[in-house]
Amino acid sequence: MKHALKLVIAAAAGAVAFVGAARSEAVVGQPAPEFSLRDVSGNVQRLSDYRGKTVVLEWVNPECPFVLKHYGSANIPNLQRAATADGVIWLTINSAHPGGEGDYTPAQMAAWMEKMHGAPTAYLRDQEGKVGRLYAAKTTPHLFVITGDGTLVYDGAIDSIRSAKVGDIARATNYVSAALASVKAGKPVEKPNSQPYGCSVKY
Repeated sequence: MKHALKLVIAAAAGAVAFVGAARSEAVVGQPAPEFSLRDVSGNVQRLSDYRGKTVVLEWVNPECPFVLKHYGSANIPNLQRAATADGVIWLTINSAHPGGEGDYTPAQMAAWMEKMHGAPTAYLRDQEGKVGRLYAAKTTPHLFVITGDGTLVYDGAIDSIRSAKVGDIARATNYVSAALASVKAGKPVEKPNSQPYGCSVKY
């Protein structure tokens, strides 16, 4: 009897651990994991601070040719401006390890954003890679859309054509703008997942 009881307790503990682990991962259709990071101005940015607002998370590496494709063409900056003008919070995150490719200082990143006419709500450094791993961010760019009630509704690429060529932007379906339009209209996101493409995140 004691042996059986121990097995039940162990199984229950395992179930609790599994639920805890499941809640800590980013899964479309589930609550987006909470996090906090400092922005380049030194302010702490928490996901929960933006409850009630749609949030976009964008992983970036200013030295990645795929990122340069979307910034140099103004594709991402224009999307940032349109989204934030509509009340969306846009958080750009860099998870490169200290000294890694694209791990710019706050001053360097501010200068790069100004040069590229970037317009995120905030730029966050994640040098330990905790938030990147929490969301399983794989590439730069890799984007996520979170609704006002905290549900993750999109995880994937910015668009449908996996290339570093600027000329492909006009022919591609922009998954992020489509997801934001669906959220604004109160409709389900038609394509909630896609395979992200770009440079690997430099953890």
